[in-house]
Amino acid sequence: MTVGNARYAAVSAITSYKPIDKPLSFRETPSKDLFGQNVFSDAVMRDRLPKQVYKALRRTIRDGDSLDPSVADAVATAMKDWAIEKGATHYAHVFYPLTGATAQKHDSFLSPDGQGGAIAEFTGTQLIQGEPDASSFPSGGLRTTFEARGYTAWDVTSPAYILENPNGTTLCIPTAYCSWTGEALDKKTPVLRSMQVLNQQAQRILKLFGHEKPGRVIPTAGAEQEYFLVDRNFFYSRPDLVVSGRTLFGAPMPKGQELEANYFGVIPERVLAFMLDAERELYKLGVPVKTRHNEVAPGQFEVAPVFENANVATDHQQLVMITLQRVANKYGMSCLLHEKPFAGVNGSGKHLNWSLGTESMNLLEPGDTPHENAQFLVFCTAVIRAVHKYSNLLRASIAHAGNDHRLGANEAPPAIISIFLGDQLTDVYEQLERGGAKASKKPGTLRVGVDTLPDLPRHAGDRNRTSPFAFTGNKFEFRAVGSSQTIAGPLVILNTIVAESLDYMATELEQATKGDPKKLNAAVQKLIQKTIKAHKPVIFNGDNYGEAWTKEAARRGLPNLRNTAEVMAEAGNKDNAAVLAKYKVLSRREFASRNEIYTEKYVADITTEALSALEIAKTMILPAGYRYQGILASTAASLKAADKVADTRSLDKVSALVSELEDRVDALEETIESAPEDGAVKQALYCRNEIFPALEAVRESSDGLEEIVADDLWPLPTYQEMLFIK
Repeated sequence: MTVGNARYAAVSAITSYKPIDKPLSFRETPSKDLFGQNVFSDAVMRDRLPKQVYKALRRTIRDGDSLDPSVADAVATAMKDWAIEKGATHYAHVFYPLTGATAQKHDSFLSPDGQGGAIAEFTGTQLIQGEPDASSFPSGGLRTTFEARGYTAWDVTSPAYILENPNGTTLCIPTAYCSWTGEALDKKTPVLRSMQVLNQQAQRILKLFGHEKPGRVIPTAGAEQEYFLVDRNFFYSRPDLVVSGRTLFGAPMPKGQELEANYFGVIPERVLAFMLDAERELYKLGVPVKTRHNEVAPGQFEVAPVFENANVATDHQQLVMITLQRVANKYGMSCLLHEKPFAGVNGSGKHLNWSLGTESMNLLEPGDTPHENAQFLVFCTAVIRAVHKYSNLLRASIAHAGNDHRLGANEAPPAIISIFLGDQLTDVYEQLERGGAKASKKPGTLRVGVDTLPDLPRHAGDRNRTSPFAFTGNKFEFRAVGSSQTIAGPLVILNTIVAESLDYMATELEQATKGDPKKLNAAVQKLIQKTIKAHKPVIFNGDNYGEAWTKEAARRGLPNLRNTAEVMAEAGNKDNAAVLAKYKVLSRREFASRNEIYTEKYVADITTEALSALEIAKTMILPAGYRYQGILASTAASLKAADKVADTRSLDKVSALVSELEDRVDALEETIESAPEDGAVKQALYCRNEIFPALEAVRESSDGLEEIVADDLWPLPTYQEMLFIK
């Protein structure tokens, strides 16, 4: 079978697709009955645990009290019995190493009983602590490869769950992961540390406002997940997608997203079947997914949850990614989580909605009269100060090779970190800066102009979809997070820098009031006025895409770190290391190790893409060019032999592109071989400034060939096929 025929066979297989499994029995089990059925939830614990054990566990989960080790055996027994009833044969400590992926080690419940049989065992010690190999995960120099001991520690604040497989189930226990020396080797540990310090500093502010027992302050998160779906026949015919997650080659389509017909459009039947199945699997795991829809680009979709405790939301976000990819396979598709799998169309992000509050109040809720809501203004001002003061640290939290393709494009904010507040809050802060806020802009009523349609409540301000960090009612939306990354990193930075700002503001207010609540309002007014004057350069409500903003941001002194290599050269500075170390979120060694790991990963990603492009260009694209060149040359020779005029314009174009591609392939190969062998930042800058442009040059020549080579000779599935055939 020729290459071209293989492509056509893939198209034929897709157009005659039939579901692999029987349809879901959705009528038999309503979704509400599925929700949380595979979670060792509060209701399950209350039902199965002794009352005192349950109360002790709840104090740890709700109030952050230290875990009493004496409760572990009772919890382990109840958890084991519950899991075995659901078909589990093994348990796994699930953790999130610095690869950004999910890791797990499975152990059987069964142990020999010494009499030729086996018994099911699971002790409190096994629940609390596991010991995976720490030498095979990145540590950034914290551990040498011959020192392998590492520990997983049960995170009681994130519920255990059952992961189903057609042939059985596994009890999954969320855990933190650290080295034998006690240093964090994972994503979860710093999240928990940052949540703890944020609560401590927020409590100081609440105490000033007269709250005696407000309850624990918890950051909440809800991460919208964008993704692409392509048929597996196409996916496995694209070595670049298999290896790097994005297409390294691909000519533009005649029709892309220009007509804006895909966004919120009718979901294709096969895709909707996949979505329904994925949602049901996530419901079982207690993941509160709420929204689904077509995204801007053809073949692109989104799922979004409601808010949760930031730590649980982080764990659930990992489950969302795993579930999407697993269920897509069931429907003969591959789920692409890369930020830019297809050039020239919308990329994928993971908008991180972030807020903070107690069980009874959202601390970022402005109310109807935000100018009178001093408590809200203090917390909101703390966020503004934090984002301005530590913008490069926030930028570093979303820096990686995939996101470099997306940031600054039409579907993503630019690399310049700024805050959108909206008309209402901006007006309030401008009044405060001038000396005092007297009023807030009111929301209005929108009259559509059709008698049968109701009047609609209109917000006091519009939304800005170009801002990287936007206030959206009672939360901030960090829109620059990449679709493939864990939300743990951005949450760690957000929680920590806001904690630092709350610390600063609490100290200022405590010193100004000296314990006298009558002095609070004047102190708040003065502090907010001073803080806004210092940090208002970060507030921008206009078009973040415009060139005018780039120039204005430079005038304001806002950093514009355009790519990961530039970010990593700046990320490890003393101020960034100091704030994380001060609040014991990341020690200086832990922070330095992470910078090294992320820089090395960037180098590995770019190098892998370049090597993959070389292989594809040499073994697939150039041979297709040679074949078509030969056909054209043979046709021209035949015409000349028949005394006909041979038009060689197509031959000349193909020959020129083939020659150009050969030269650029050689140049890319030489550029890769000339890369520096040491210095992570130096290597990253070389990858960005030398290897990446050489890779793009190879692509340019290849895409030129794709637009002229006979379709039946072209070896790779095209954008048009992958994005539109579902």
